[in-house]
Amino acid sequence: MCGMMGAMFFGESSASAHGYIQDGRADRGKFEMGTIGWAAANEKYGSALNEPQSIEALKGFPMAGPVDGKIASGGIPGFAPLDVQTPLQWIKKDMSIGKNTLTWTITAEHKTTKFAYYITKQGWDKTKSLSRDMLEPIGEYDGKGQLPGKTVSHVVDIPADRNGYHVILGVWDIDDTVNAFYQAMDVNIKNDGGEVGDDTEAPTIPANLQATPEATKVNLKWTASTDNVSVDHYNVYRDGKKLAPVTGTELEDVNLQPTTAYTYEVAAVDGAGNESEKSALITVETKELPAVDTEAPTEPKGLHSMGETENTVDLMWTAATDNVGVDYYEIYRNGERVHVNVSGTRMIDKGLQSDTAYMYEVKAVDAAGNLSEKSNTLNVKTKEKAPEGTTTWETNTVYNAGDRVLFNGNEYEAKYWTQGNQPDTSNAWELISDVAVEWNAEKAYQGGEKVQHEGITYKAKWWTKGDVPRKVSVWEKQ
Repeated sequence: MCGMMGAMFFGESSASAHGYIQDGRADRGKFEMGTIGWAAANEKYGSALNEPQSIEALKGFPMAGPVDGKIASGGIPGFAPLDVQTPLQWIKKDMSIGKNTLTWTITAEHKTTKFAYYITKQGWDKTKSLSRDMLEPIGEYDGKGQLPGKTVSHVVDIPADRNGYHVILGVWDIDDTVNAFYQAMDVNIKNDGGEVGDDTEAPTIPANLQATPEATKVNLKWTASTDNVSVDHYNVYRDGKKLAPVTGTELEDVNLQPTTAYTYEVAAVDGAGNESEKSALITVETKELPAVDTEAPTEPKGLHSMGETENTVDLMWTAATDNVGVDYYEIYRNGERVHVNVSGTRMIDKGLQSDTAYMYEVKAVDAAGNLSEKSNTLNVKTKEKAPEGTTTWETNTVYNAGDRVLFNGNEYEAKYWTQGNQPDTSNAWELISDVAVEWNAEKAYQGGEKVQHEGITYKAKWWTKGDVPRKVSVWEKQ
């Protein structure tokens, strides 16, 4: 299908770190983190939570590349959670049969051999990790050895016999290396053609719908439905209006009015889009707000750094909860309150001194002014100032062994000839600065090197690559 290059669109140039498919499995983590929290999202998505662009393995798929069962992760341990496969595990993007557009976000320019796309076959086993025998090609685009732009879009043709839940695999073969980037994308294909063999049987009706009301929210739970193929998700209806789809059998409906009656129903939906009849309707009345709210929010959890520079620290934490609602957060640096009215769960603390240790804590505040207990304590250190004569790393510059560069505030030394290999992720560079950098599943670390993972500093005891710090004894907590 090399003649299909006319359907490719290049955006403006970029240069920083690889590529991923928008709305693909790896890309969903940063969105789902807002609803399930950092800790749960980190467990579900692994390294893809911060690096959806870095799923890299040998090119040549399907003859080469990652082994069966580890295709979605590229066989990289840090991305292994992406290989989990169940009908309800992943968020799906609605598509139709026929022509659909897939878009890559390119975070580093690499000369391109080709982009290739595959889709799961009709009748594939949705409970087993991806393997080659589950997939068949649906499109290929010749890259002609050219550099892509910031985004690349392709049109793929989904076969007319597909319906319901399927997985699309995108593979970006790099022209000047032996590797490719792998991206799984979960889709719900809507097929109104009525082809022979389509699933037309709806799931059973959800049973035992129960509700636990509070002043401004209602917690719902119900018994799972069954289906001749599998249940894909549930539709929850409040006062007859459909809320966001739910993949489990529980929902916390928030931002409600106190002392107000609401009705709820639930219906199950399978991968083919068949919706069950609604459950028995229940009526729930939210509770009255306390005359004086004296209940403090829970303490924020999982405070960690997303990165440091010479004069900034990027803070993130998991949201607190409250009987009425969290109003804002307060940030404490070295025991003193330095920021108030922080509305989200992430902020960058600016104007700091270089090469300086700081201690952070976060507290949650509700509308009544009740203050939570402090979060976990985070100890971080800003980057050193660039040494005299050190140049900033550039993608297109050739570096030889012994050359030193500055990248993200850290000094690196080239081990051998290199070009275009990002210092914090490539084995071509050795970190000179005495700092702990964010752990990267793709990078090899020597004994004595320090990393940060989930806000904790670790030191490698010996050579390691792909071993998650908190799970493997090769890493020693500092």
